[in-house]
Amino acid sequence: MYVILVKVLGVREANLRRELAILIVLGGEGAVEDGGLGVVRIADLIGREKSQVSRTLKTLAESGFVDRDPSTLRYRLGWRFFALAARAGEQRLLSVAPPLLERLVKNLGETAHLSVLQGTEVLTVLSESPPHAVKADGWAGRTVPIYCTSSGRALLFDHDYEALSGRLSGVEFRELRPGTVRNVEELHESLGAARARGYAVVDEEFEFGLVGAAAPVRDFKDRLVAALNVSAPKFRLGGRLESAGQEVKRAADELSALLGWPSDHGYSDGDSSGAS
Repeated sequence: MYVILVKVLGVREANLRRELAILIVLGGEGAVEDGGLGVVRIADLIGREKSQVSRTLKTLAESGFVDRDPSTLRYRLGWRFFALAARAGEQRLLSVAPPLLERLVKNLGETAHLSVLQGTEVLTVLSESPPHAVKADGWAGRTVPIYCTSSGRALLFDHDYEALSGRLSGVEFRELRPGTVRNVEELHESLGAARARGYAVVDEEFEFGLVGAAAPVRDFKDRLVAALNVSAPKFRLGGRLESAGQEVKRAADELSALLGWPSDHGYSDGDSSGAS
């Protein structure tokens, strides 16, 4: 019985290694660019027999971890793999972000936030404040407008004019402050300048005396999944808002890299205290 058990476990381990090897090669740059790989090519890359690879691919396809293109007969990563990756990405985002928030607070001496897009608002999911702040966690769980905050603009980096108009079609652009953007056209123009820098800044658009800087966070598929931002009273941060934006962008790019983001897709380095 012991010998049989060892053999069974050995077979299962071998199958698992083969499955993992296949998923790894299908996730490679060449496979993605070519729209998948054929059985023979996969077998060559992982050093296995074609028949073994074919059986394993059939099992993976039945589970949704790979798909087969009916036209080219090439295999590619499937919907279940990406669903699990997305779930893992959310968990990893929340687990690796705190040290970067703490570093921003230490370097800038101001409150830092991690925010995500929630419809037409920005939801703060993590917040870190310096010792002088009255509340260290007062912003976590709160939402702010998307159109007049730096975090909102960073989360809209990938929206062109059409997408921006669609998302904000039912939003009333309330003039919270004299400098608040008043319509989609002005917001689109502001986003263009923010993209060129690689980070967004707002100066008293959301709240009197409040300024902020934010940069987008991306995942392994280059999707914009969150934003890092710092905000503070203008008398403290206003004179160093651009340098703060560059600091936030560096932290956001580092966080993105931890999520598997291909950094060659990045924006410019930008040489040119609510979640604002």
